[in-house]
Parts: sequence; C-alpha cells; structure tokens
Amino acid sequence: MTMAGRTARADRVNATREQILTAAEQLFAEHGVFAVSNRQVSEAAGQGNNAAVGYHFGTKTDLVRAIARKHAEQIERLRLEMVAEIEGSTEVRDWVACLVCPTTEHLAALGSPTWYARFGAQVMTDPALREIMIDEALASPSLLQVLDGLNRCLPDLPIDVHLERGDMARQLMVHMCAERERALAEGTATPRQSWHDAAAGLIDAIVGMWLAPIHITPMIDPQAEENRS
Repeated sequence: MTMAGRTARADRVNATREQILTAAEQLFAEHGVFAVSNRQVSEAAGQGNNAAVGYHFGTKTDLVRAIARKHAEQIERLRLEMVAEIEGSTEVRDWVACLVCPTTEHLAALGSPTWYARFGAQVMTDPALREIMIDEALASPSLLQVLDGLNRCLPDLPIDVHLERGDMARQLMVHMCAERERALAEGTATPRQSWHDAAAGLIDAIVGMWLAPIHITPMIDPQAEENRS
C-alpha cells in the first residue's frame, strides 16, 4: 500500500472512531451505559457492521474510557493554564475555580447540544464504571496540583470533614453541570444565562461549603442512656 493509501485508510479509521465516540456519548448520556447495546451505538454512528464498536474499541468499558479520555485531554489543557496563573495562591476560591471552570469552559466551547456532563453523571452513579472517571481524574497532573493547593488552604479541617466535603463538591459539580446541560438540550429555562455564570454560582456554593463552620454532634452512649433511665 502506498503512503497516500495508508494515510487515507488512517483518516477513515479515525473518522469512524470519532463517529462511534460521538454516538456512544449521546446514547449513554440520554439512556445510561448499560441500557445501550453496542449494536445501537454502531447503528447510531452509521456503521453497517454491528461489530464496529468491538473492532475499534474492544469492550463497552473500553469505549467509556475512550470517551472520558477524549474530554479529559482538553479539560487538562484548560486547567494547566489556570493553575499556572494562580500558582502559590492561598485563596480557596482560586483553587475551587480551577476545579470548576475547565469543565464548564470545555462544555461552553463544545456548543449546544452537548452530552458530556450527562455522560459523566451516568458513569459516576454506576459502581462498575465510576472508577474509570476517577482513574482519569487522578491521572491529571493539574488536578493533583489543584487538590494540593486546596489542601494547603484548609490545614485545620479535620480529615473526615475534608473527605466528606470533597465528596459533596464532586456531586455538586457533576450533577449541576448535567442538569444545566439537560435543560439546554430540552430548551427549558436555566438559573444562569451562560456556562460562565453557572461556573460562578458553583464556585460560590463550593467555597461556602469548604469554609462552612463545623458542628460536631456528640456521640450518644446507649449504655449511659439506659443507666440514666
């Protein structure tokens, strides 16, 4: 095969893979990962061969990972730029912005409709697949820098509270972005006019959560209660 022939074939393969990724992302976002078959993905991608998904990506888990990785690369680039601008900051808001804005800016750049936020929400609520999103996140050098910067701003926060609020922050980011994306796709009203404004609201809420006072409920000793009665 000539060089031109190899290039043309590679272009066709890349185009097919992109069509499959786009179709799978939309179907997974709207219906859930395990409610969608590889055959449905192939048909939605315009592939006459129902084995196209398996041929290009392997298992459904591999396909989910490929979708996550495609977006993660672009989000990583945006976050690296933000981290470079705030290096050494001691402000919680700066680091929270680095968590939120790369994703919202990426969603804004994709145009409308988008499916990535809803895809992420579907995957994160599935015990068998959420590790894929977590693994991709932990592979991000910039995200690790952000978490380290945030930790330095909150040295007195007890570890159990820190972990709990980290979970809360992740839930807010995942599901609020998914809800906004769904509303935009359906043409219904949203609380904020733009992804930029939505990011500002998310940052306000998450910063407030991280800095909220801690009220510890005293543990009740059942035996002591019984003795008093």
